[in-house]
Amino acid sequence: MPHPLDAAAVRNWCAQALDALGRDRETIDAINVYPVADADTGTNLYLTVESAARAVEEVCAGEPTPAQAVRAMAHGALVGARGNSGTILAQLLRGMAEEIGAREGGRAAGDAESAGDAGNDAELLRRALRREAAVARAAVAHPVEGTVLTEAEAAAGAARHAAGDCAAVARAAWTAARTALEGTPGQLPALARAGVVDAGGYGLVTVLGALVGALSGERPPGPGAGRADRCAALPPRPAEGPAEGPAEEEAGDAARHGAEDGPAYEVVYLLEADDDAVAALRARLDALGDSLVVVGGDGLWNVHVHVDDAGAAVEAGIEAGRPFRVRITHFGTQTGRPAHRTADRAAPRAVVAVVPGDGLAELCARAGATVVTVRPGEKPASGELAQALRRTGSGEVVLLPNDPELRHTAAAAAEQVRSEGLRVAIVPTRSPVQGIAALAVHEPGRRFDEDVVAMTSAAGATRYGELSVAERQAWTTAGICQAGDVLGLIEGDVALIGAEPGEVAVAVLDRMLAAGGELVTLVVGADAPEGLAERLEEHVRRTHLAVDTLVYRGRQNGPLLIGVE
Repeated sequence: MPHPLDAAAVRNWCAQALDALGRDRETIDAINVYPVADADTGTNLYLTVESAARAVEEVCAGEPTPAQAVRAMAHGALVGARGNSGTILAQLLRGMAEEIGAREGGRAAGDAESAGDAGNDAELLRRALRREAAVARAAVAHPVEGTVLTEAEAAAGAARHAAGDCAAVARAAWTAARTALEGTPGQLPALARAGVVDAGGYGLVTVLGALVGALSGERPPGPGAGRADRCAALPPRPAEGPAEGPAEEEAGDAARHGAEDGPAYEVVYLLEADDDAVAALRARLDALGDSLVVVGGDGLWNVHVHVDDAGAAVEAGIEAGRPFRVRITHFGTQTGRPAHRTADRAAPRAVVAVVPGDGLAELCARAGATVVTVRPGEKPASGELAQALRRTGSGEVVLLPNDPELRHTAAAAAEQVRSEGLRVAIVPTRSPVQGIAALAVHEPGRRFDEDVVAMTSAAGATRYGELSVAERQAWTTAGICQAGDVLGLIEGDVALIGAEPGEVAVAVLDRMLAAGGELVTLVVGADAPEGLAERLEEHVRRTHLAVDTLVYRGRQNGPLLIGVE
């Protein structure tokens, strides 16, 4: 039964897309040969849609409009985008969100012809598909045919002329994209040589198929049910491949990116910056490397580029605004198989730590950990943690969630990769200071079980506290707090309420040290008052003899984290 293009349909679309990409992830990874044969396109698309689906679930806790639901989907995809394909998918969804949002705002985002039938779901979907294809192409520095952009434009063209309700429009778009996918080996020599279709396009067809399912109530066959599957399964062609004529010159040059002389690193980060700064950033990154995609808007952007100088790419982001969630991948470890298999379990034992600030990220990285940095108010998805575990290249990994709310997420991530043969242990750290203590005793040369026991013991022996600022009036275990009050927490419970951060911090420290302790760890946050750490160091020196103090600039949200060992 056809379904209108409302918030429930968007939610259903996300759920079906995530389910379908979960089924097809390994197939898409296996045919990923362009722009780099790193076997991660299916995984990247899955993680991107997982983030989008989570954002939609959150907004659907209320009663969102269709535009609010699609905007949540687009924003979730933007902040969770992985790889070249995930970044482009995020921009496709942003284009759709802009068009649907324009209807609710009483205006058209794309063309004058829309004014008379703005209330028609089918016409709205036609315009949305056209706009998403246009904005996605504009986001790619050097568009190449035979990629996901080709399938998006084919879908938009078919939708423009499709008759019927919105389900019929979606079905026409899906059919055209699927047909375009089958033709991609004839457009990209890299695909023809490998005998496969484009992996990113395969993913888009899967996502469009989920849209058909959400709007029609019928689940269409996946890309693998027809000729596309036969093409994806073709044996590799001879190494020399087809001759490259003049018409294939641009695609051929781009396809060589997968060769040994291509850029060494993939750099991805989120960026807070204004439009003018991003325009300059595009030009600088384009000169540094290739596969450049910059998507987003309204002050938040997702930047993806392949370069030889990863530091310069990050510095360019710093000059443009505030980069965060920086991820750098060396293509030398990407050979078309999961990283832990590529390493053949020869890499030393690894540690993955989830941290809330870039200063903490630097500290943990110097200690040898692979870091997953999170923004205030956001939590990593299980797929993101699983990808970080794989990325270590090790057969044995210790995971430090550093947050009690990540207990189940960490467990789900561990289960995902254990099924692939990776050995994972979760040390149940509830605060970054417990994670620091665990890292301090980490010894890769020990047996795995012994190392995990030592790290767990160190974390468990570390009492943790923190300072935070109340956002509103609320009941707490220490009484009623008002907005702006300074809260002193011990082991997750509010122990003190005060007005001055230094006084509250001193009182929290004294309570924590009343049970004894040899080492105090202070992690100073981004909004800590000047001189707070120095005041606490002096207090410990004067009143708690034989207790050492370590201070780190964590730059996390909130004034202070405290650990006592």
